Amino acid sequence: MKAAWYEKNGPARECLVVGEMAYTEPGPAEVGVKVITSGVNPSDVKSRMGRPLGAPRIIPHSDGAGIVVSVGAGVSSARIGERVWLWNAQWGRTQGSACELLNIASSHAVNMPDHLDFESAACLGIPALTALQATRLCGPLESKTVLVTGAGSAVGHYASQMARMAGASVIGTVGSAERGAHALSAGVSHLINYKTESIVDEVARITEGRGVDCVIDMDFSSTCELLQTTAIANHARVVCYGSNSPDVKMPFRPLLWKSVDLKFMLVYDLKPKDREDCLARLNEMLQSKALVHAVAKTTTLDDIASAHEWVESGKVMGNVVLQVQKP
Repeated sequence: MKAAWYEKNGPARECLVVGEMAYTEPGPAEVGVKVITSGVNPSDVKSRMGRPLGAPRIIPHSDGAGIVVSVGAGVSSARIGERVWLWNAQWGRTQGSACELLNIASSHAVNMPDHLDFESAACLGIPALTALQATRLCGPLESKTVLVTGAGSAVGHYASQMARMAGASVIGTVGSAERGAHALSAGVSHLINYKTESIVDEVARITEGRGVDCVIDMDFSSTCELLQTTAIANHARVVCYGSNSPDVKMPFRPLLWKSVDLKFMLVYDLKPKDREDCLARLNEMLQSKALVHAVAKTTTLDDIASAHEWVESGKVMGNVVLQVQKP
């Protein structure tokens, strides 16, 4: 089968290789998937750039979509022919979705609605599930105000839609007019350009001084500075899934006096019940066509280096997807 891999860390064009490798049949409780599309996420880029490999060779990417073509022991043969989207393909494993054939736990290959295209399905594993779990951790959102940082990002685009579905008014931070337009398409009610406007002043204006009830946060290192301001309401909840800096100094007294609730989450490591609930709820959204998916760029498996560079640039609005092969 054709696959892409790397055997060392470094720049995309210096370490990503595309070639042929052997394929073995799926093991117990696994399905063999003909991979049609492979999603490229920031975490895939970060892993390739500097995360210890843990094995001689890594086939990257956790997200993807395809068709079940074989099953291992204990899996019903009725699954053969299913169109599926994939999650955690490369988490804790050496083989992700940047290949033509992938063996993966049957539970990690989720049946997808007939109307969903393979490109959009490759956007679900990390971006959509992160957004969904973050929104769930906010608690009941009916009539609440939610601040989504990075509302023009892949996760932010989904989180804004999901918070609106839950009954919230959404304030989104963006860094450009283009990302602002992208965020508005997801249902953001109010935009704040963090490069040219004061988030604190704008939140005060929008909420009439009340502050926001919840924050869905992509960068705790910068959002932490808001915790001691009027932008955050008393008893607010901050749900964080990322930080540009690993070392963050938190203001204890404002957090204490305002009874702020901090929640941190890693989408790869959800508790089984949370995973089950997220998959069920996401499936409902997909079946009802409730979500708008944003595929920004597609390219081929042979051009995987360009895909990584697009994600690494931070300039792409939406998801980057590899077209691995035709259905």
